[in-house]
Amino acid sequence: MNRTILHIDMNAFFASVEQQANPELRGRPIAVTGSGHRTVITTSSYEARAFGVKTGMAVWEARRCCPELIIVIGDNRKYTHTSREIMAMMLDYTPEVEVFSIDEAFMDVTHSLSIFGTPENIAFELKARIRNRFGITCSIGIAPNKLLAKLASDMQKPDGLTTIPPEGIAGVMERLPVKDLCGIGRNTERQLALMGIRTCGELGRCAEERLTRKFGILGPRLRRMGQGRDDSPVVPFGEEAEVKSVGHSMTLERDIEAREDILRVLLRLSEMVGRRARRYNVSGRTVSLYIRYADFFSSFGRQTTLKNYINLSDEIYRAALGILDSVTLEQPVRLMGVTLSNLNHQAEQLPLFEEERKRLFATRAMDEVNSRFGDTAVTFGTLLPEREQSGSFVIAPAWRPSGIRNVDVK
Repeated sequence: MNRTILHIDMNAFFASVEQQANPELRGRPIAVTGSGHRTVITTSSYEARAFGVKTGMAVWEARRCCPELIIVIGDNRKYTHTSREIMAMMLDYTPEVEVFSIDEAFMDVTHSLSIFGTPENIAFELKARIRNRFGITCSIGIAPNKLLAKLASDMQKPDGLTTIPPEGIAGVMERLPVKDLCGIGRNTERQLALMGIRTCGELGRCAEERLTRKFGILGPRLRRMGQGRDDSPVVPFGEEAEVKSVGHSMTLERDIEAREDILRVLLRLSEMVGRRARRYNVSGRTVSLYIRYADFFSSFGRQTTLKNYINLSDEIYRAALGILDSVTLEQPVRLMGVTLSNLNHQAEQLPLFEEERKRLFATRAMDEVNSRFGDTAVTFGTLLPEREQSGSFVIAPAWRPSGIRNVDVK
């Protein structure tokens, strides 16, 4: 397909937004973290990266790399607002905009070139608008497909613009390490290395049958990736595939082992999942519980499938509680997560029995009050001591400006 795809990647997005919001932070090494005591580095400015500060580092480790590091508590509302505004700018050039994450997006400008000229014209204009409006930079990759456009945007950072034309694909891919391709993680890289494959050129020349024997149905796709081929379309706003699950997880401020503390977190997570499910009129039959222990490395996950579809918070809680009661916790708990899957996207039906209708009406009233006055204006009595901590603490990669992936943030 003769397409022209742009991949826009905001540079050190959270840190850049904070530096523009506070002039005293500009030009200085900063790192954005969560508000908890056991938080890690979410992102760091390029000034901090020069000292070796990386995403995922513990704060003490980052300070050891850079003693002058300034820690900034993240403001999710600020980031989501800026992201929405930038995505709206992209729609001025093409309706085919796919949000890849809060700070990344693809644009298919194939049908816009007759209006704006070259893809480079669009890229330069968009970069200038973002810089003038928000004072932050982005790197843009231009290529015939999404795989190569994302690869190109990583080649020059920060504030870069890289084009991979169709005739240049073979030259780029020949010596490129396979790990540089989006979609090839550490495990796949390791498995390919055991096969003697370390570059994309080697991957693209590998026999498809050999890759299929090793990776199953992913084998042919890996070979195409090694050749720089990708037919996946840019999926615009509102046309994304239906989500398969609704979930929330939470790293706790402290390790907990008292049953009442664990149940309080479980209820809180169930309410967060249920409220999102009800907002978008989905229900599910499968409830999953994930727990990570205090040593960070040990964990377990279990799920249960029910006879009926549910989305009420107390029903999700009871299903998750049943999973919890079926196991013996080996250590204090560090992280918990609850997920509702096996979803039904049809409109909600009114229950047959009066008692069930009362529960549904009460839940709807609770949701309406919380939507208008705040997430915990009305909540379960068990959660009252934690009202100030409600909401989502993390922007997940699945976040979108709208729809079921658009979680509430604080």
